[in-house]
Amino acid sequence: MLSDAIACIGFSWIASPACTELETVMMDWLAKALGLPDHFLFSSGGRGGGVIQGTASEASLMVFLGARNDAIAKLQAAEPQGEPCELLARLVAYTSEEAHSSVERAAKLAFVRIRSLKTDEKHSLRGDALKQAIAEDRAKGLVPILCIATLGTTSSCAFDNVRELGQICNREGLWCHVDAAYAGSALLCPELRNFADGIELADSFNFNPHKWMLVTFDCSALFLRDASKIVEIFSADPIYLKHEFTGQPDYRHWQIPLGRRFRSLKIWFVMRCFGISGLQAYIRKHVSLAKEFEALILANGRFEVVEEVTLGLVCFRLKGANEATEALYRTLREDQRIHLVASKFHSSGVYFLRFVVCSSQCESKDIRFAHSVIMEAANKLAK
Repeated sequence: MLSDAIACIGFSWIASPACTELETVMMDWLAKALGLPDHFLFSSGGRGGGVIQGTASEASLMVFLGARNDAIAKLQAAEPQGEPCELLARLVAYTSEEAHSSVERAAKLAFVRIRSLKTDEKHSLRGDALKQAIAEDRAKGLVPILCIATLGTTSSCAFDNVRELGQICNREGLWCHVDAAYAGSALLCPELRNFADGIELADSFNFNPHKWMLVTFDCSALFLRDASKIVEIFSADPIYLKHEFTGQPDYRHWQIPLGRRFRSLKIWFVMRCFGISGLQAYIRKHVSLAKEFEALILANGRFEVVEEVTLGLVCFRLKGANEATEALYRTLREDQRIHLVASKFHSSGVYFLRFVVCSSQCESKDIRFAHSVIMEAANKLAK
């Protein structure tokens, strides 16, 4: 409310110094709190830094556009006669078959072809799949430019192998981006950081504080190893936007829109009100409640959990054919006492239900209530 009431249009430092400077400070606070590598910090003195986008969809699009234009510039340097539109047709990017739909949409908006690669038995994209795809496409005359790895897939909270993917990207000259829209907030807890092994190899990283860090929508944090690859490409400096303080970041060059809201103030209030320890306790509580729900589900032999419960999501189903779980889902929707979302693995076609702990008010009694409703629906179907 206060951010909206201030109503500044913080597209440049001169338009609102406080808006710009607080954002640079908050992005460094976030990066340090998550244990991200120093090359994502403004204070590191390098080319890196962070920016608040509206959503992870915007962050993915910025990464696609940055990787695309950087690749075309390099190709034009090697092939001066090449037209940008012709070079664009040769570019290809990669992601997991379990990646969020926003990745596919970003590729379409950037006019870059994208390949969804098969995952392993844990629904994780591995290095061998990426390596094979790169070799296949280069043999066809295509130019691989980008790999988007996911930490915490939307369907099942699976984790791509960032270390393997990052090593291949670094060796083969691809931009490595990590999308951790949901799971990124869990990096606040040191004991949960194992799933982000290899993050130091990433060229960019984004997560949504509005998903699991008590920040209101919209707020998506994008960190870049080399911000100049975005800034230089998207800079536009008509005389009415120029000012003499050129040493300060002008976030209008870091995003699609020109104007921007005072989103960093929301992060400041959350960090000051809850502190790192308060946010850690919030996330740990959700993980504990998810484990409690998992134990209740597994206590009934008719059910199975189809993905390891790492954070706040439990993916479960009735054993057997998909039709049984589909019927359970319909029954729960008709009942209307709890809300669940269904999903399906791309490779196996296994259909399952997603139970996610996401409310700050959730307690153990709510977990038991949800479980009782599910058992009641399952018993009804068994009659």
